[in-house]
Amino acid sequence: MVAITGLLSGIAVKDIDEAKEFYGTKLGLTVGSAGMGNASIELPQGGVILLYPKEDHTPATYTCLNLEVASIDTAVDELEAQGISLIAYGMPHQDERQIARGKAKGWGPDIGWFTDPSGNILSVLED
Repeated sequence: MVAITGLLSGIAVKDIDEAKEFYGTKLGLTVGSAGMGNASIELPQGGVILLYPKEDHTPATYTCLNLEVASIDTAVDELEAQGISLIAYGMPHQDERQIARGKAKGWGPDIGWFTDPSGNILSVLED
């Protein structure tokens, strides 16, 4: 068996400086340097995500980071104030703000998706 001592996840981005600005300033996460031109995001409950530049970057076509929030409506207000819009997927339970309201129907959390500057899909969710 492999003796795993920790976990480190990574997200590829096309421009590391733009990503640092987005994740740090717009999302309010703690962003630091990870050496060799990379950056790190410190997660609120512990752990780190590596941001690394990839010259031929192709955005993730799946949600690569879910951000849990106490109130999805407040979080969406704050995202919109930063110029970040949610993605309209055309789901029948997405409201006019593009929040998928699944919690009341037992379909899962209330969730809204958006992208980082590299086009990677992220979400805010209230469980």
